[in-house]
Amino acid sequence: MDDFDYKEPTNTRSSIWAMILNVLTVAVLIATLCIGGFFLVIFVNPQSSINPFPPATLPPELEFPTATPTPQLVLPATWTPQPTTEPAATYTPRPSSTPAATVTPFPMFTSSPTAESTEVAGSKPFIVDQGSPVAISSETFHPESGCNWMSVAGQVLDMSGAPLNGVVIKLSGVLAGEYRDQTSLSGVAPQYGQAGYEFFLTDEPVASREGLWLQLFDVAGLPMSDKIYFDTFDDCDRNLIFINFRQVR
Repeated sequence: MDDFDYKEPTNTRSSIWAMILNVLTVAVLIATLCIGGFFLVIFVNPQSSINPFPPATLPPELEFPTATPTPQLVLPATWTPQPTTEPAATYTPRPSSTPAATVTPFPMFTSSPTAESTEVAGSKPFIVDQGSPVAISSETFHPESGCNWMSVAGQVLDMSGAPLNGVVIKLSGVLAGEYRDQTSLSGVAPQYGQAGYEFFLTDEPVASREGLWLQLFDVAGLPMSDKIYFDTFDDCDRNLIFINFRQVR
């Protein structure tokens, strides 16, 4: 029998190499997926136990306390006392009209330092000055209004008789069935003196009997005088009530 060389079929060797390549390809894919998953886990959670180089632990964030505004006590520029309920005034019938009398101009709106008050000083540092209240015609100060005017005015003086500005003056009470509550400062009506004040009441003279009152206050709201009640008149020659206040201590 003749010797001959045995040759493996070519298609069998090709199949073996193809199988080996397929196995290697699958192994590479699996390794790639594992490595990708490894890096993905580290990316999502750097503090993971599988991370060989974990980042340093950051210090906790500082928390600042919430700012709480502190209210500040500020006195208002003009203090306005709260309305005080007063008993309704009793009104007298309007007097019959009488011929107008000749008016003598009111000669003096400041008191001399040596003038003595007709009232006895009480517990308050201010009292009504000598000659107040007095009713005069408003034509001296409001000639354009004629008889269509009624107000109360005056000024505030210190112990030496000098004008004292910035004193709070309150008007309150009932006039013609209407409650009034107004606040002003000495010095806002200089036509009555350097520390003058004025409260407009109505556009026609109205008679009333102690239905209105004036009182002085400091900027803290503490009373500096007693309540000063005054009358008004249904008379064009007495449609301006003039009241001066003087400091006595």
